[in-house]
Amino acid sequence: MAYRSIFDGTELRAEFEKSGINTRFIPSIWKHVLQNPNCKWEEIPSLPSTVYPLLNSKFKPLTSTLCSVTDSTDGVTSKLLLQLQSGAFVEAVIMRYDTRLGRYGGKPRPGGPRSTLCVSSQVGCKMGCKFCATGSMGFKNNLLAGEIVEQLVHASCISNIRNIVFMGMGEPLNNYMALVEAIRTMTRSPFQLSPRRVTVSTVGIIHAINKLQYDIPNLNLAVSLHAPVQDIRCQIMPAARAFPLEKLMDALRVYQNNSQQKIFIEYIMLDGVNDEEQHAHQLGKLLETFEVVVNLIPFNPIGDLSRFRTSSEVKVNSFQKVLRSTYNIRTTVRKQMGQDISGACGQLAVNLQEKICTSADRLADIEDLPL
Repeated sequence: MAYRSIFDGTELRAEFEKSGINTRFIPSIWKHVLQNPNCKWEEIPSLPSTVYPLLNSKFKPLTSTLCSVTDSTDGVTSKLLLQLQSGAFVEAVIMRYDTRLGRYGGKPRPGGPRSTLCVSSQVGCKMGCKFCATGSMGFKNNLLAGEIVEQLVHASCISNIRNIVFMGMGEPLNNYMALVEAIRTMTRSPFQLSPRRVTVSTVGIIHAINKLQYDIPNLNLAVSLHAPVQDIRCQIMPAARAFPLEKLMDALRVYQNNSQQKIFIEYIMLDGVNDEEQHAHQLGKLLETFEVVVNLIPFNPIGDLSRFRTSSEVKVNSFQKVLRSTYNIRTTVRKQMGQDISGACGQLAVNLQEKICTSADRLADIEDLPL
């Protein structure tokens, strides 16, 4: 029998209600597991006696195992390799920042050290983006809501997580119900993350974008645009054929009008493909009526899996200047983090032949996006 994660909130509430148990005990159970990931159910105090046999028969504190943590040489990035109950593997990445080191509007930024967790929502991905290592894996399966939340539980044992970005393995909006349930859990006690500190990245699943603003208000939306015209998008992102650029922009306009929030535009810089000055002007004209932040992403090489090259720093700066100066679009360049451990954008992929997680390997304990 496969046990469910205690963080599968919908399943847990349904079992409690079926057994006549008050669901008000759920946050205290989650809090105990968050603080004691390897606990026994009997160790949780002050629960009704009927709760313990139910938990023992159907749920586990964690259904995933943290197999390894690989730290970048600069110490600011950690890649977590997790094995799911099914035997499949996923990766998540912790990125550490100190906002006091940056400047905003010419003045020192407030704040201090903080960590962002890049979360996976699927094993592999069916979008097949040509520049992304995860796409080379193909699609294996969706993660359950509890498996998504458990990435935060594991990461919280390593660092104090302040922000969540769904930019790991998979297309989040292709696993919609689990995504929504996981975010609702993350924004409740004991995690209590603000929806404004959660960002969901998508290649542009239009029907899901239309639902998201109502299911989780105040969430940050990031769109992997990567090209200013449909032809180029289809060349580098085969899934774009199902989501024409014109219809996607219409959906984003409705989303923004309803949410009154900025939309983050992700744009990977591919030498000679989408990084010329004409492309910058095309992108500027496409976005000039929106409130957006464009994040230019240096391409991270993925060995023999890609024919693309990284745009030069000169081209990236020129592209940024066009968007800023001509179209007054706020534009940032994503800091390279975790490239040496294949934990940077587009590099997450699990080689199952090399990532065997044995009992001896298991560990018992263990951006900000601009607004």
